[in-house]
Amino acid sequence: MSATVCVIIPAHNAAATIGDSVRSALAQPELAELLVVDDASTDDTSECARAAAGGDARLTVLRQNSNIGPAAARNLAIAASRAPILAILDADDYLLPGRFAALLAQSDWDMIADNIVFVPESRADLIAPDELPSASDGPLSGLGLAEFAIGNLPRRGVSRGELGFLKPLISRTFIEKYALGYDPALRLGEDFDLYVRMLAAGARFKVSARVGYAARVRANSLSGQHRTHDLGGFLAAARAHLALPGLEPQARSALETHARSLRNRYLLSAFLERKRADGFGAAIQFALAPPQNFMPIARGVLRDKIRVVIKPKVVERRYLLPVG
Repeated sequence: MSATVCVIIPAHNAAATIGDSVRSALAQPELAELLVVDDASTDDTSECARAAAGGDARLTVLRQNSNIGPAAARNLAIAASRAPILAILDADDYLLPGRFAALLAQSDWDMIADNIVFVPESRADLIAPDELPSASDGPLSGLGLAEFAIGNLPRRGVSRGELGFLKPLISRTFIEKYALGYDPALRLGEDFDLYVRMLAAGARFKVSARVGYAARVRANSLSGQHRTHDLGGFLAAARAHLALPGLEPQARSALETHARSLRNRYLLSAFLERKRADGFGAAIQFALAPPQNFMPIARGVLRDKIRVVIKPKVVERRYLLPVG
């Protein structure tokens, strides 16, 4: 199979992990280009990426003098590359052997993703293929806009269970045809936003339960640790999705549900920010103006306190999608 894939790694202060990311991408025979966008790191991210490549000419490092954010970094790499298939790889993560071969063997798609295995960051070695479920692909499933939007609602007791974590291969032809790209204003939810706009434009999104992507998981974060400004930007994008042309009723309803859920997260974050800055009294005033804000905020605070008391069990590995 010819080399047709461009892997894009947006990176900021990722010196500790980017070597694994780079090596895993270069080990894929289908790789044509590997672009690392060093987004104004203050550590040795660029040097570590080059060292891991060992002189492989497929690697290009795009070093930024000021931080432009993950969405703009993706766009920069897309514009600087030529390969017909695009793949995003987070600088903490790595690809599993045979990933691209398995996905590229499939046909009739504009986006195609596989399962993700989540491993704790405390694990020093890379996960081995024999630790994973059978590599048998099984039937591909098609993912529509309504199902994708609902699949991004938080699930109780499940961290990182949203379908927006999927890392599909993306057809350059499709995004160029519809003039689509990442929204540079977003620093949260940039992948979800692009996938929604692609699906609304008619993209065929296929998903395999085969595990091909490994994501390192840091210690669980509470809702207040997302910047309120970033959540506000994500919420604005979610509301803009409701104005996309040609939405079917089921898709519109699912997007409305997702936007409401995101609004609740935003309200909780704003409440916690107000409490830190101005005290509890000012935060309560915010929660009661208007009064209908109070219940989503109260539920969010309770949920966070329960998570502190009942800490989730650290598991050796977990999967985004069900495995056989």
